[in-house]
Amino acid sequence: MSPFPQRVFSGVQSTGNLHLGNYLGAIVKFVELQKSFDCMYCVVDLHAITVPQDPIALKANTREIAAAFIACGIDPKDNIVFNQSQVPEHAELAWVLNCVARIGWLNRMTQFKDKAGKDRENASMGLLDYPVLMAADILIYRATHVPVGDDQKQHLELARDIAQKFNNDFSESIARNGFGEAFFPLPEPLISGPATRVMSLRDGTKKMSKSDASDYSRINLSDDADQIAQKVRKAKTDPDALPSEEKGLEGRPEAYNLVGIFAALSGRSKADVLGEFGGANFSSFKSALVDLAVAKLAPITDKMRRIREDESYVDGVLRDGAERARAIARENMNAVKDIVGFLR
Repeated sequence: MSPFPQRVFSGVQSTGNLHLGNYLGAIVKFVELQKSFDCMYCVVDLHAITVPQDPIALKANTREIAAAFIACGIDPKDNIVFNQSQVPEHAELAWVLNCVARIGWLNRMTQFKDKAGKDRENASMGLLDYPVLMAADILIYRATHVPVGDDQKQHLELARDIAQKFNNDFSESIARNGFGEAFFPLPEPLISGPATRVMSLRDGTKKMSKSDASDYSRINLSDDADQIAQKVRKAKTDPDALPSEEKGLEGRPEAYNLVGIFAALSGRSKADVLGEFGGANFSSFKSALVDLAVAKLAPITDKMRRIREDESYVDGVLRDGAERARAIARENMNAVKDIVGFLR
């Protein structure tokens, strides 16, 4: 039994254009988790500026992510919904953790290598240090669980390594300050669902991404019913009929992706979906997927638009969430200062 109260923390970058992959891979799970956990959902605008951002767009995107959270079913009264930059303890703890983390650990992060590309010398320091700030985001609330996609699992492992090293390095001081054997929990990943990783509608081997040049590669949460239908109908497929069993999806990335999307939107297993559509051609399957996607997503799009138009309401939700988050963060940061030996 963990000595730490169970708490979920998760963050979404404020870079706009939330899409079906974000919804199925993250936000649906956020809504479910609030039924059984104390949850904190953060718009991570500090992370967003690791690459250049337009300041006006950054504010708009921050509000859009918050509106999407609420439209999808996250209750900002029962949970804490806030944006990262309003809680300065995130950055404050990140500095302490920078002095715990090792350069070699960061140099092994594959996502930095992918994003920086060949011109690593010109990447921002923030892009390299991104995983330490992510660790601070989680640990400032002593969160025990983090819903993550496959691409963030390495970063969560780093957060666990940093937490463990802090606990080891300051073990005597942690005990002396009344926190027992460990101050930080080792956060556990929460990964579940039939479509945890949603792929591009134009290339089933690539992850669905807001940075893809083709808008037809993704279904945006801001798309209306006609746009959703058009994108599903134009989604890449192969010439064969759908198989009756999951094994038949092997080597067929586009078929695997569309079946996974149908399964996730309908709350069914891939095997169940194939039991219904096995042997069918893609045109009839896509028609059913259009009906399902429009039924599920169009109401969210409409609600998200209405919430987003009320800026004072969205700003009030984020401000209230930040005040509640900061009350927790300030207490934990004060404890870290005492453990490290800062005079206050």
